[in-house]
Amino acid sequence: MMASLPRLVLVVEDVAAEQKLMVALLQRAGYKAVGQSSAEAAWDWLQSHPAPVLAVVDIGLPGESGLDLCRRLRAHPDWQDLPIVICSSRDREADRFWAQKQGATDYLTKPYTPQQLIAVVQRYVR
Repeated sequence: MMASLPRLVLVVEDVAAEQKLMVALLQRAGYKAVGQSSAEAAWDWLQSHPAPVLAVVDIGLPGESGLDLCRRLRAHPDWQDLPIVICSSRDREADRFWAQKQGATDYLTKPYTPQQLIAVVQRYVR
């Protein structure tokens, strides 16, 4: 039996240590993970790579915010159905509501445990 290709998860996080940690946790869980440090870099990357199965996007990015990226992805026919998990240290109901309004599929609050990160990805990617 042939092994299936690892499912690709895009991680958009500007703090290098956090990005490396997320990528490592996802890889350990059997995903292929790629990190980008800004919304603009992620957008450029998406233009020339196979589509990910899910994106984990930090809200507070330099330049364009994670919510801006979420809106752009939702407006693009190739990525309008891509599961997008917004990741933020802000945990007010209003933040979650606003992320949902921009098209986020789910919301992960920092700090999170490795189990919480993997669980939210597995919810949308089998």
